Amino acid sequence: MVEQRLNKYLATNFGVSRREADFLIEKGRVLINDKAAAIGQRVGDDDVVKVDGKKIKKQKLSYLALNKPAGYVCSRKRQGSTPTIYELLPPELKSFKSVGRLDKDSSGLIILTNDGDFAFEMTHPKFYKTKKYTVTLDRELAPLHQQMIADFGIKLNDGVSKMELERLDDSRTRWDVTLHEGRNRQIRRTFDALGYKVVSLHRYQFDNYSLSGLKPGQWVEVPKK
Repeated sequence: MVEQRLNKYLATNFGVSRREADFLIEKGRVLINDKAAAIGQRVGDDDVVKVDGKKIKKQKLSYLALNKPAGYVCSRKRQGSTPTIYELLPPELKSFKSVGRLDKDSSGLIILTNDGDFAFEMTHPKFYKTKKYTVTLDRELAPLHQQMIADFGIKLNDGVSKMELERLDDSRTRWDVTLHEGRNRQIRRTFDALGYKVVSLHRYQFDNYSLSGLKPGQWVEVPKK
């Protein structure tokens, strides 16, 4: 009988990170063969694992790339009349976790998976994952502001924001933006702090993953990279 640590089992089959799995175990929400589980416990093929009374089944680890259209949110539940990205997926994939979010008004690449460890490694700042965006501003970005963003960073309420910028046309309104972190609405807040409004924001690359010709609303299963 093959055994593995409980937190790894939950990360593989319940779509949480190992840290999140340990939290569930500590809170007494995880049972093994109807007995309260303990941190560090190991489980085998014949053990029955439950979280909040629901049996956790072994799953094949899968990874999806989705081209999120603007106007959709990344939460599982609708916010008023606003649709969610999970309405673009078949029912059997709606338990997958969104790896890094895009706000409602943004579009582009979203990775979804049932691999909790992968999701953690793709989003935690210490792993330094690169993300690339096409951004359109409401007016031309001044050269001084370009230098401030790229060389010194812009102070926000959650720390300094630095981004790599590459101009995409002569108007200085369309920019290729590279981030090595990914705080909430970081790009929009950075430009807003300097008096600019982001008209459109489209993510086309996340670490080793790209849209690869996907049309808005389309998704495809991709290999782990």
